Amino acid sequence: MTHSRILITGGNGYVGRYLTDLLRPHGQLCIADMLRYGNWRFPPNERDRLRLEEVDIRDAPRVAALMASFRPQVVVHLAALHYIPECEADPALAVSTNVQGTLNLLLSCPEGCRFVFASSGAVYKPDDRPHHETTSELGPNDIYGFSKLHGEHYVSAIAAKRRLKAVIVRLFNVIGPGETNPHLLPELIGQLKAGRNVIELGNLSPRRDYISVRDAAAGFCAVALHDEVETGATRTVNLGTSRTYSVAEVVEKLRRISGINFEIRQAPGRVRQVDRPMLAADNRSIEELYGWRVRQSIDDTLKELWQAPDFAHGLVEKYL
Repeated sequence: MTHSRILITGGNGYVGRYLTDLLRPHGQLCIADMLRYGNWRFPPNERDRLRLEEVDIRDAPRVAALMASFRPQVVVHLAALHYIPECEADPALAVSTNVQGTLNLLLSCPEGCRFVFASSGAVYKPDDRPHHETTSELGPNDIYGFSKLHGEHYVSAIAAKRRLKAVIVRLFNVIGPGETNPHLLPELIGQLKAGRNVIELGNLSPRRDYISVRDAAAGFCAVALHDEVETGATRTVNLGTSRTYSVAEVVEKLRRISGINFEIRQAPGRVRQVDRPMLAADNRSIEELYGWRVRQSIDDTLKELWQAPDFAHGLVEKYL
């Protein structure tokens, strides 16, 4: 399905920039971002074809004015406070961004709008099996997960009340060039690129479902362009690979790719007090409903990441 007006919140961020490239042929795009991680990251020749709006989604009047002006037919809501340590340190900021910001968007969407909400696998109760959208228990164990689950509740409630067409996409751990937060791989690569041979990391045993940022963007694109949800209804899908790797396994893959023989040291200050043993997606629903498939292996993604990290926020420079 082709749309004429698509709003992407957080479009200047990690997944957002890749998604913008994929959606550009399908209509007029408006990118709303508060530029928390720096200036607009689109090349000058691309900016002329985009409507770029500096917007804080916590500002309800500003959000309403943008909605009234642009009148989107589709909203892909990626903007959020993602970094778990930051959410734990400032729960009020996490809630005002991830919950109130989401509510502001929902309350100002035009009737009939398709609303695609980027949620997280963090909403699930810890388990040792891949999580399924309808059979796995919900039970977040951190502030970020709670804020995303609360956001999901508002998406479902407001979609029914205001006759929106909603899809909740539970995204798992994204990796690849362009990261904006100091997650595992930016921290690891930042230290290696700065010439360190003793690398400090936190928990080494947790297993995660690592999805390429390109595959993640393709998943959101597929959902945004398929208008099969009835008005007032909400559908939920996972977006991951259904495979998991421990931190130690990822480190060894990067050791081979980089060709650097480095030592790993567990730093007490980097060890998370709240960290589930495993997190993985059962991704059959998004494959069956939207025809999406995993295209990029973790090894290919790590190779691309090592060659051109493209990190924001000086994630390499801070170690120099």
